[in-house]
Amino acid sequence: MTAAFLYSLMFYVTAAVAVLATLLMITRHNAVHALLYLIISSLSMAIIFYLLGAPFAAVLEVIIYAGAVMILFVFVVMMLNLGHRSVDQEAAWLPAKGWIVPSILAAVLLVMLVAGLGEPENLRGVHLVGVKEVGISLFGPYLLVVELASFLLMAGLIGAYHLARKSTPTPKFGDPHSSEDES
Repeated sequence: MTAAFLYSLMFYVTAAVAVLATLLMITRHNAVHALLYLIISSLSMAIIFYLLGAPFAAVLEVIIYAGAVMILFVFVVMMLNLGHRSVDQEAAWLPAKGWIVPSILAAVLLVMLVAGLGEPENLRGVHLVGVKEVGISLFGPYLLVVELASFLLMAGLIGAYHLARKSTPTPKFGDPHSSEDES
């Protein structure tokens, strides 16, 4: 097998995993299963970025989206507020058969990543994008897009807070049941 053929094979298999995981993510009714497919999709996109010569973008993909997925889990827990019932519901949400397809897709990605890291000559002729170039692009021509994305994330955070908070009456001044100390 030539290096170009192996590189192309890795790219197309990883792209197929990304498309399949994204389609499965969109079509799942269970939020936990959809988040598992979102993780697989973002990992496959990170491998595609690496194959295209942007290792920094690949690392950012994993860090940012893996962090975002964890925040989604926290928001789901906050909004559902299940308490003691959560153990039973979690067992019902995560049956063993729900892990089969994500595990197969993750194994395919692992094989592709190991094959790509094992042969550095696969990246010959690919222009590597460094941290400085990404920073110049983000704070240069794409500054407005970065600011709009930050506003969108802030709006999502505020919306999740308002959905998750419990409506409690505000304590009045002089109320003996107030939680503030009157020193």
